[in-house]
Amino acid sequence: MAVHGKKYKESVKLVNRESAYLPREAIEIAKKAAFAGFDETVELHLRMGVDPRSADQQVRGIALLPNGLGKKVRILVFAQGEAARAAEAAGAEYVGGDDLVNKIEGGWLDFDVSISTPDMMGKVGKLGKILGRRGLMPNPKSGTVVAPEDLPRAIADARKGRVEFRLDRTAIIHVPIGKISFDEAKLLENLTALVEAVVKAKPSGAKGQYIRSAFLTTTMGPGIRLDLKPLLA
Repeated sequence: MAVHGKKYKESVKLVNRESAYLPREAIEIAKKAAFAGFDETVELHLRMGVDPRSADQQVRGIALLPNGLGKKVRILVFAQGEAARAAEAAGAEYVGGDDLVNKIEGGWLDFDVSISTPDMMGKVGKLGKILGRRGLMPNPKSGTVVAPEDLPRAIADARKGRVEFRLDRTAIIHVPIGKISFDEAKLLENLTALVEAVVKAKPSGAKGQYIRSAFLTTTMGPGIRLDLKPLLA
């Protein structure tokens, strides 16, 4: 059983575990309860009413957070020729082909998002075991395998605060929505954008209550139960 420190115990007193808070109220409490000596990440945790073992009940998608995540996003693009030049012009930190594949096979992973043009996926495919388990593998479903002409848009989206969400094996979705240093309005806008994206990603096989419960937390703080009715309405 985890042993919590004095600061955590004090922050817990701000939360009524029997109550579900409206999003704005929950964000206010999270900011008051934050006690770490660093800029904590604010996270949303959703327990979904779907079966993660069923193929027609998978929940996966992307959300563009209007206020970003509060950190510099390092973007890698697998491309060649004119597409590579377009990616460089759009501001991608790393652009290349075989050189990047070899570098990653050697253990280098100093980037946050990877994007690829379709013609490069034959080479990128062999990195599946390395990139897949870290959530860095380009995938058409997540909008990271794009035509050359769409590279500037994809890079701009990643820069804004593009987050990928997916159901885990316990039917929960865990996603960051920003930093505790963000003002309340920015966190609320990011939270709203994420919930809207999850609702749009509702699979055809989902039955009954789609989102069963929601909690807002910070890196070190307590969980705060959310009442999402205003957003879902």
